[in-house]
Amino acid sequence: MKQILLLLLFSISVFSQKTTQPFESAKLGVTREITIGLPASYEKNPNKRYPILILLDGDYLFDPFYGALNYGAYWDDLPETIIVSINQNKNNERIDDSTYDEVEDTPSGKGAQFFEFIGGELLPYLEKKYRLAPFRIIAGHDTTAGYLNFFLYKDTLLFNAYISLSPELAPEMENRVPEKLSNLKQPVFYYQSTADGDVKKLQEPIKKMDANIKLLTNPLLNYKFDYFKGASHYSLVLYSIPNALYQIFESYKPISSTEYTDKIATLPSGYVDYLTEKYNLLSKQLKLNIPVRINDFKAIEAAILKNKAYPELEKLAVIARKNYPKSMLSDYELGLMYEKTGDQKKAVKQYQKASQLEEIGDLTKDMMFQKFDDMQSLTPKK
Repeated sequence: MKQILLLLLFSISVFSQKTTQPFESAKLGVTREITIGLPASYEKNPNKRYPILILLDGDYLFDPFYGALNYGAYWDDLPETIIVSINQNKNNERIDDSTYDEVEDTPSGKGAQFFEFIGGELLPYLEKKYRLAPFRIIAGHDTTAGYLNFFLYKDTLLFNAYISLSPELAPEMENRVPEKLSNLKQPVFYYQSTADGDVKKLQEPIKKMDANIKLLTNPLLNYKFDYFKGASHYSLVLYSIPNALYQIFESYKPISSTEYTDKIATLPSGYVDYLTEKYNLLSKQLKLNIPVRINDFKAIEAAILKNKAYPELEKLAVIARKNYPKSMLSDYELGLMYEKTGDQKKAVKQYQKASQLEEIGDLTKDMMFQKFDDMQSLTPKK
């Protein structure tokens, strides 16, 4: 729990740009205020695309989400993400924004206008102005957390992930949302939470919706529910945010020591296939294509060496060539394969080639020269 509180204290310097700006909306007929947080790497990496998080109740949710994403990105556990918050509490706009028809169970009046504002104005503006990956998250708290569920009612979903913190559910939403989730045609992440100290009238429908969702068997749904003991309607937000983000971005995380010990080192074979599948899953679930991390290469290499599956180093070299074509990594892996299989002559050649290429990770030219000398000393003289 102490780690969660640290999120509020963690420096937000990882993000280089945080700006608040007016947004003139034709749908709403007024100018609204939005706050945008861009990752530090945004200007430095002009070809990189980023997931986007749309925050309702952005006035008070921006900073805790900002800090959590900062912290996760610092350790490369979470991807850098563009945050766009809609500020709704200056004149209590959140109430009008969340208006719905209790008979039709759909947004109505200003609530319908706000729905169109997000889908018809804000998202198209952001898609045009920023480099967005095709992965969108929406989050809200109590009234706005209930409201965001209306986006699940559309045939074509605008969002890939939904974070609903102590939602105030519309009538029958505890039944209708599970029905919509049961008929998903695309992968969706859904998170909701409550607490024993939460507002009592909110808890019963939340728990009912949780029970209904847990009956579903749709493989396209990734669902998580948290019930926090000792938390209030407001403090549960701080407990929920990291849990929600780590649920959604689970496939993004690099290989951990636990994953290596429990899932990789114990494999009888297929170590490189495991790596390939891990990054394919990341691409499929999060629509992100990132280079294979150097530490993940080293983890797979360690498993190969531990289990003496030396031919797999050639497959690892192919992936290295694709991800880091200018580096020595690929030739190093080939040299290591030949070294371990007793072909010193070919190992000498590969380490020599590696020494002429760019250093990467802990692989240096001096290391390649040493490898070259070691293998050459073992090569039979003519």
